[in-house]
This record gives sequence, structure tokens and C-alpha cells, in this order.
Amino acid sequence: MNIGIIGAGSMGSGIAQVAATAGEEVMVYDTNETAIEKAGTSLTKIFARLVEKEKFTQNEADDILGRITFVDSLELLENSDLIIEAIIENLEIKQSVFSQLEKIVSDECILASNTSSLSIASISSACQHPERVIGIHFFNPAPLMKLVEIIPSITTHTEVTKNAKTTIDSWKKVTALVKDTPGFIVNRVARPFYGEALRIYEEGIADFVTIDAAMKEIGGFRMGPFELMDYIGNDVNYTVTETVFTSFYFDPRYKPSFTQKRFAEAGLLGRKTGKGFYDYSEDSIRPKSSDDKPLKQLIFDRILAMLINEAVDAVFWQVASAEDIDLAMRFGTNYPKGLLAWCDEIGANKPLSILENLYQTYGEDRYRPSSLLRKTAKENASFF
Repeated sequence: MNIGIIGAGSMGSGIAQVAATAGEEVMVYDTNETAIEKAGTSLTKIFARLVEKEKFTQNEADDILGRITFVDSLELLENSDLIIEAIIENLEIKQSVFSQLEKIVSDECILASNTSSLSIASISSACQHPERVIGIHFFNPAPLMKLVEIIPSITTHTEVTKNAKTTIDSWKKVTALVKDTPGFIVNRVARPFYGEALRIYEEGIADFVTIDAAMKEIGGFRMGPFELMDYIGNDVNYTVTETVFTSFYFDPRYKPSFTQKRFAEAGLLGRKTGKGFYDYSEDSIRPKSSDDKPLKQLIFDRILAMLINEAVDAVFWQVASAEDIDLAMRFGTNYPKGLLAWCDEIGANKPLSILENLYQTYGEDRYRPSSLLRKTAKENASFF
């Protein structure tokens, strides 16, 4: 297949690497010459390291790099079978690009967006043939993260969905089929991991390091919520939360945190600025977490209950199948278990009881249990 990538940033070049490694011929387009040069240099260095690590032979690396061509003219993508757009999260700009592409490529070419937060239906509305437009959402870094969300809009043709999924599967990725709803699976279901951790901190129940320790020590998470927010960037994470909150008509379950907003405003973005919730300077010493095991259990139970409720509600609203939701959370966020499998393991009554107690304590709609969680608990049912 001939693959076109629009955007030579880290995501675009990462997708190009994945596609070329799978044997596809790839053209990467960008208007910025500096971005093109940087992407080419970066890919050369990446494959040099992979050869050193004996992941590829030099000939294999050369063949893969030889399948990637950088271009500065959109018209050169005319022979593409699939084009994946990976540019700025701006609806008007994406619509303009898709409208231009439609005039260049064949009628059979699939047009895909790598958007993480915008509606596929909105993007496709700029096209004369919206049935060929779909969401193909990779996670950063694309070569390392296994998950790809496949997002057909209400106008996407079923054959386009089937072909897009088959193609990405052939690239040795784990695909999850998801409805065109705000946040798709991962950015929707994962919100409580950050939001409830911030809430617990804001209430003065525990500090950053203790909350992180609770999730790692008890839950087996690789990173705690504050470590992960620092890794993602407080500006990026806050913006995603705000976008999901707004897109869900200000549902209190997705309400952003003033703490994170202030950190973002102050430029305390995390690892990329050297300081966020933690200090990343060379001589910094991370504070120790509390030794209070019951406190850590309380923190873990509360955050897990919120995560399970969100996953269950996504099943209720048919955002995706239970199987795809758990695949997405395992491979898109590296959670130790799928949340629905976790619910089956501990029983739906446990998260339901925690949520009902929180709702009774705070009287906030934020803690309302999903009707499907209630039903699952009442019937002593399971998801798998």
C-alpha cells in the first residue's frame, strides 16, 4: 500500500516509522522544511540505535528508511491508498486539509485523522464524500504504544472501517473499535485516574507522593497519577480534561482541577520544564510517601471505583465493546488489568458501595454510579 502522512512532527514521523516497518511505501508531507529535516534526522538516529541493539540489521534499517519519503507538496500524495493526518488539534485547519486532499486523491483513498479529541463527523463534514473519512488514533510514541483506536463516524462506510482496521492490524498494532464520542475510549475512561487523584489532594487527604505510591504499591500501576501528569505535561493533560468536560456538556464527572490549571498557568508542566508536581532537577530529592497503609488502600479503592464506573458506563452507552475497552486501557495506558476484568475480579458491589458512600458524603453528581454498574451488582453478573 501507499501511505500518506500529513505532519512530520513526533506523531507523524512515528506513524511513518510503523507503516514503513510493516513494509508500506510512505510519503510524509509537511509545510515546514525544518520539521521535515528534523524528522529525517530523528528517524536516522532511531534506526541507528535499533541496529546497535540488534533489533534490525543495517540492511533492514536501510530498507525501512528507504520506504519513507518526505515531501513538501500535497499533490505528491495523489497515489495514496490511505492518508493519516497528524497535525495540530484545530478543527478548521483539519477540515481545510481534508477538503484539499479530496480533490487530489482517488475515490478509493481512505482519509484518516489521528485526532485525540475532535469529532470525526465534524472533520468529515468538510468533504464531499464523508463516507471515506475515519479516525485512526495512535498513541505517543507510535512505534512503542501498541494501541490504535479506530473511530468511524456516523457517515463512515462499513467497508472503510473494515479496511482501516485490517490495515492497522497488519502493522502489528492492537486495534479497538470505538464510537465517535468525546475522548473515544482512553481519554474518556482514564479521566478519573487524574481527576480523582487531584480531588483527593485538594481535599487534603494525602500529598502527591502518597497518592502515587498508593496506586503503584496496591494497584500495580507503573506510574502514579501525578508522575503520569508530569510525564504527559500539565498543559496537555489539563487541555484534554477541559475538552472532554466541555464536550460532555459540563458533566461534573469530568470537571477539571484548579490545581492542575494553576500548575499549567505557572509553567510547571512537568518533566519537559524540569518541574511540575515533582522537581526533576539533578539535585532534587523526592519526598517520601506516608507509611499509612489504610490511607493508601482508601486512596486506591476510591480512584479504582471511579475508573471502573467510567469503563462500565462506556459499555452502557455502547462506546465500545467490553473487550475493546479493556484492550484499550491495557495497551493505551499500560494499566495492569482491564478495568472491566478488574470489576469482575472484585465484584461490582465493591465499587458500587464506594461510589454510593461518596455520593452520600458529597451529594455531587460526580459520584453517581452507572446504571449498568447497579444492574451488574444487583444480578451478580460479570462482563467476561
